[in-house]
Amino acid sequence: MFQALQSYLPLEWQRTVEFLGVPLWWIPAWQRAMLDFSLSGGNTADTVLRRLFLLLPVGLIVAGMWVTILSLYTIPFRSERGRFVTAVAMSWWDAGRSIWFLWSGVVRLAVVVVGWAWGGLRLAARIAAETVKGLFQSPMMVLDWTSRRYFKPGVPWIAFLLTLGWSALEATIFTYTLLPTMLEVLSNITGFEPNRAVVAPILWVLLALLIAGSFACVEVLATAIRTRKIAQIIQMTFVEFFVMFFEVVFLYRELIDAITPWIAQQSGGEIRLGLVPTIALAAFGWVGIRGMTWFLFGRYGTPAVLAVLSRETITHAEAETPIAAPPPPAPFRDALAALKAEVGWFKQEGRAVFELLTLPVLQLLAAAINFTVVAVRSEPVFTLPFQDLDAVLASTPFAGAESARAARRAAPAIAGAPTRSAGGAA
Repeated sequence: MFQALQSYLPLEWQRTVEFLGVPLWWIPAWQRAMLDFSLSGGNTADTVLRRLFLLLPVGLIVAGMWVTILSLYTIPFRSERGRFVTAVAMSWWDAGRSIWFLWSGVVRLAVVVVGWAWGGLRLAARIAAETVKGLFQSPMMVLDWTSRRYFKPGVPWIAFLLTLGWSALEATIFTYTLLPTMLEVLSNITGFEPNRAVVAPILWVLLALLIAGSFACVEVLATAIRTRKIAQIIQMTFVEFFVMFFEVVFLYRELIDAITPWIAQQSGGEIRLGLVPTIALAAFGWVGIRGMTWFLFGRYGTPAVLAVLSRETITHAEAETPIAAPPPPAPFRDALAALKAEVGWFKQEGRAVFELLTLPVLQLLAAAINFTVVAVRSEPVFTLPFQDLDAVLASTPFAGAESARAARRAAPAIAGAPTRSAGGAA
């Protein structure tokens, strides 16, 4: 470039220009080498890293070198040479600090990103923990409220649980003994073999309800006897007879049929149970089992079961103040409340991240502008380094100078206003 410009000059001036341009001849080649080093690498990753971390610093150094070398030609014509040299040296100091702040800002940004990622993982873990905690607490809270709502002090909890457990136990036993018969009946009705895995749970639920209903019938009959209601006693005796008949024929008979081979084996084949002995043994078994369970826990637990089904409280005292239902569990409420409380913190951290991304680049640009301004005015226009974005927004010296000049122009007019008013009055 310089050779082309030199060729346009007269021959007598070329030697002089070549001598005077000695400080500048080496800059283009050096600039090309610096830019080539910062723009290209051995592989894609190396090229990307060089362009991210070296291109802007190299551009600042190149711009500062051009301005500094060109400013050397103006030293003989400056009045305050010491101040100018000091300003140029401080500009290079600011340039070096800006480059270092760019690289250290990348490290700070990486630390902040890792911190945010860790905070996000902690928040996700907290939400998951609250969710699991709520899933475990919800049934307990509902059970606690139900127990305080339906069962006042004095309720026989052990009898209540034993009643339900015995109904489930009998349903399990009779499901095992009745399942082959039920499968055979369904097969004859539908024409294909039913699935045992589907039939067994349905049969178990039905049998559990039937056995619990048998306890309920005994409870209603016992209550009618205690209250001496003749009509209800006759009605419930009639109902209880059919309940006994159903359970004996369809449930307990299957149990007796299961032990019939054992009876025949023990008697050497002499005793073979017919229809009447089988029904009689099944009836005795029903009366014995139902009587033992009733007097042991059924007469205490059955009223509690009926109270739950009818949504009535079990208490012998006067009505008390209704107990309010517990607040529904909200596993996300605490996490969302904490998130709302930290909105200000998130805004502050977002501003900090934005500063980490923008301040290093703005400081490099400001350092490059300072070189040019120092060459013209012998003083920088920006005070580096920038502490935050507010310092960047406040760094508008030309706008401040224009405001000061506008204020000075307006001052004489304001000062002359009282004089004109006084003259008018006179």
